[in-house]
Amino acid sequence: MSQPHKIEPRAGWVFDPDLDCQQYVQRMLHSYRQTPTTAGKVRPADRRLAVQLFQRGVPLSMVQAAFSLAASRRIFRDPEDTPLSPIRSLHYFLPVLNEIRCEPIGPDYIRYIEWKLYGTP
Repeated sequence: MSQPHKIEPRAGWVFDPDLDCQQYVQRMLHSYRQTPTTAGKVRPADRRLAVQLFQRGVPLSMVQAAFSLAASRRIFRDPEDTPLSPIRSLHYFLPVLNEIRCEPIGPDYIRYIEWKLYGTP
């Protein structure tokens, strides 16, 4: 079996070398459960994906930014649109994660989104 390719850090996203796999997965899944618009439950497939993202070297801060960006898009959409059901899988965030990787988002914008979602600076 071949090794999964590593994600190259871009636009300030840096993998934290001090986190082991268990810490990375715990932090990611905690953030996932706390993200608005998620069902707040972790499935075995979510845990496996978190391990895979660790193995690929995806920075935790990049994953958390994807959570915030996706949640903000769902929350701040047109209120006249049909309501969306809660996000029930970590896999939902993969396209947003890829978008961030391909088209970097500035840290100021991520802080703004987090302020809008959580009220924290």
